[in-house]
Amino acid sequence: MEHQIIDINVDTGEGMGNESLLMPYISSCNIACGGHAGDQNSMQEVVALAKKHSVKIGAHPSFPDRENFGRSIVDMSCVALYTAVKNQINDLLNILRRAHVPLHHIKPHGALYNLAAVDEKTATVIVEVVKALALPTKLYVPYNSVIAQVAIKNNVEIMYEAFADRNYNDDLTLVSRQEHNALITKPEAVFEHVYAMVFHKKVKTIAGKLVVLKADTFCMHGDHADAVKLVSSLVGRLKALGYKIR
Repeated sequence: MEHQIIDINVDTGEGMGNESLLMPYISSCNIACGGHAGDQNSMQEVVALAKKHSVKIGAHPSFPDRENFGRSIVDMSCVALYTAVKNQINDLLNILRRAHVPLHHIKPHGALYNLAAVDEKTATVIVEVVKALALPTKLYVPYNSVIAQVAIKNNVEIMYEAFADRNYNDDLTLVSRQEHNALITKPEAVFEHVYAMVFHKKVKTIAGKLVVLKADTFCMHGDHADAVKLVSSLVGRLKALGYKIR
């Protein structure tokens, strides 16, 4: 990542209806494509907004589990998971082709993202889907994760992702959403969290340790009430320091 350029991404199409308010502040979005949330109408609406604001578009596939919003691991075969993930991405690709905009990246959602970070079998399934698409598409992955290693071995281009509004454990896994301190909810705390990762290439864990973490893109979750306030504050502070969001 160039020192003065930061990519801010947000998960979208998840039923919050705040995409029009978020788009002016971000540089890329991850669109739910039917696994945990989203349908043809929501995908079309978010694609149109992203195109209007020149925001890069990514697919946000998950375990097929709308009931749990994709936040629970679903026990399924590699073949079934491959098919589910590929079908979700293809549903979005069909809309993108009609809108004449490219697919910039793929970012798994929720439990699928977290499992692929530590489980080689799951990571391999996702990487094989990306390879099969045969598109110049990046894969958003956590730094020093299993899926990052698998992608690099398979010559799949990656972007390291960090979370602006989530706390980290010492092993760089995210603090479980079951814990009271999983989310960072104050604008000043979000800025300090991100600034440490941008400027020092380190993250302060909940245990107080400073751990090396490289990031090319920072995610702000769009599925909570203060998302717009948090992302607008973060972007404003970063721009005031001379950083460009793109």
